[in-house]
Amino acid sequence: MNKRPDSSANRQRFCVVTRERDDPENLIRFVLSPDGYIVPDLTERLPGRGMWLKADKNIIHKAIEMRSFSRAMQCQVTVPENLVSIIKDGLRNKIKDTFGFARRAGQITYGFVKVREKISQNIAGLIIQAIDGSEEEKKRILSGTGLLPVMAVFTAKELGMIFGREYIVHAAIYRGPFVKQILFDNKRLSGIIN
Repeated sequence: MNKRPDSSANRQRFCVVTRERDDPENLIRFVLSPDGYIVPDLTERLPGRGMWLKADKNIIHKAIEMRSFSRAMQCQVTVPENLVSIIKDGLRNKIKDTFGFARRAGQITYGFVKVREKISQNIAGLIIQAIDGSEEEKKRILSGTGLLPVMAVFTAKELGMIFGREYIVHAAIYRGPFVKQILFDNKRLSGIIN
């Protein structure tokens, strides 16, 4: 009897530093640009032979020290000095873009009262909080929410800029594909920031 291959096992990739297989949401793909520079492929769509590293700034620094990029690409490569910053900024921009898509699709709301309303209606799939918001307010908005994921990466001013306001402390993304994408990118960003 032929067994169907496990789809999650087929999606796993090999980290060239840790030598372990893992899911793509825990890794970052890198490709070589035509001019010989290492480029993080945060959308996993760039052409060319790729290599994967665990989404962890220490692993990326180790890959640079060990010259893992050149070995994996089988040629001499140039690694940007600020590679970790490039990844961090790229992931933050990717999350901001997804916020924008969710906003245009009508899948996001912001403001204390509206967010609490969506939580009570069981519509919210992800709570976004400004990192510089009041700790008391953050706890209050989450009271009785159960196991809703919470993300705190941007300041109130940064969130405000995304949504065309002066500042925003609380937002909620409705259940659906936007939540999955944001959590995917946020997980990788956490490894780079911490």
